Amino acid sequence: MKQNRRTLLATMLAGVFVLAGCGQKDEAAAPGAASAPQAAAEEKVYVVGSDAAYAPFEFQNEKGEVVGFDVDVLNAVADKGGFKVKVVNTPWEGIFATLDQGDRDIIVSSVTITDERKQSMDFSEPYFEARQLIATGKGGEAIKSFQDLKGKKVAVQTGTTGDEVVQKLLGKTSPDIKRFESLPLAIKELENGGVQAVVGDNGVVANYVTNNPQANLRMVEDTQSFQPEFYGMAVKKGNQELLDKLNKGIQAIKADGTYDKIHTQYFGSK
Repeated sequence: MKQNRRTLLATMLAGVFVLAGCGQKDEAAAPGAASAPQAAAEEKVYVVGSDAAYAPFEFQNEKGEVVGFDVDVLNAVADKGGFKVKVVNTPWEGIFATLDQGDRDIIVSSVTITDERKQSMDFSEPYFEARQLIATGKGGEAIKSFQDLKGKKVAVQTGTTGDEVVQKLLGKTSPDIKRFESLPLAIKELENGGVQAVVGDNGVVANYVTNNPQANLRMVEDTQSFQPEFYGMAVKKGNQELLDKLNKGIQAIKADGTYDKIHTQYFGSK
């Protein structure tokens, strides 16, 4: 009798464990219990290279953030184009290589659109018109045009269109050309008497001369020698999708007056 009771009890317990096991299996297999809805794909943020040594177009504020005319235009373009950007301070020397390497998606750094550059990268529609401008200091009163720089020591920023035009005047290997990593450094050399003139983009040169009156620098315009230049936003060759987004944004901010407001903020009315 005790044995039968033990047998019956064992049988009942075994049945409980079997039912429990089945219940766990059925619960695990319940539809939707094992997987949650997929998280929404993160919105792509385009990384932008900009050499923050070119005020008022791009420079660093007291927080170390890259700010300036170009950055304000870029942010407005991104807003209208429906995408997000992150601006990273990137030295001018080697800045274009970052596109091919995939480290940067866009270059926005007062980049003049040239036929040579268009061979290795694509450009948006122009967003700013510039010219080369000459700065001179003490003893530079005789410099009244670009041609007057012959025989003079001239400072430029390496790899810029200012560098290119001075090379055409003085010769590519001329010892009279002094090259610097940034235009402000080139102008400092002028202040210190190391050169007799500087050639660079008008917006940057004018901004420096205006904000440093103690330097007693003088600006010389030569519209006959210097042709208009146009800044564009550069992307990797063949990236038409991103180029379309940039152009859409540029067209939008020009159409609704946003561009004019930003331009007036930095340079006065057009």
